[in-house]
Amino acid sequence: MSRLWLWTRNLLTSEYLAFLFRIYIGWLFVYASLTKIPDPAVFAENVAAYQIVPYWGINLVAVILPMLELVTGLFLILGLRLKAAASILGVLLFVYTLAATVTVLRGLSISCGCYDTLGDAVSWGKVGTDLVYLLMTIQVYFFDRVHIFRGGRFVFLKGSSCRASAS
Repeated sequence: MSRLWLWTRNLLTSEYLAFLFRIYIGWLFVYASLTKIPDPAVFAENVAAYQIVPYWGINLVAVILPMLELVTGLFLILGLRLKAAASILGVLLFVYTLAATVTVLRGLSISCGCYDTLGDAVSWGKVGTDLVYLLMTIQVYFFDRVHIFRGGRFVFLKGSSCRASAS
């Protein structure tokens, strides 16, 4: 039993797993933002359907949120300001989970607005998915040690690095 526990603990604290999660979550947010940025009016309708954001803030959220998702997703993929990017995405995922939970409890039948206009309906499954993404982001925050860019260098893994050419 202790071997299984040790193996599970090593897996969950692995910097390689964190790297995979980092790439996946970053890609997910970049993709989601790129589906929202071209048509902010449609995304504004999706935000309004949740009935959580005040009327005066809907357009502001519809314009700023996809840009924030794009920048933080790219930062997460590249490993730039990793803890800050993971923190911001963690807060966003917490808010998304909370919004989906409130929507399901209120009995609203709306599209989640995550990736496109005809996306999945908000359900307990969506809440569970958001929670899994949140846990993945927390794992990245605490255990990622694989840096692509650090201190002007290209770093593959812990300690091994080479100078980037300035051409």
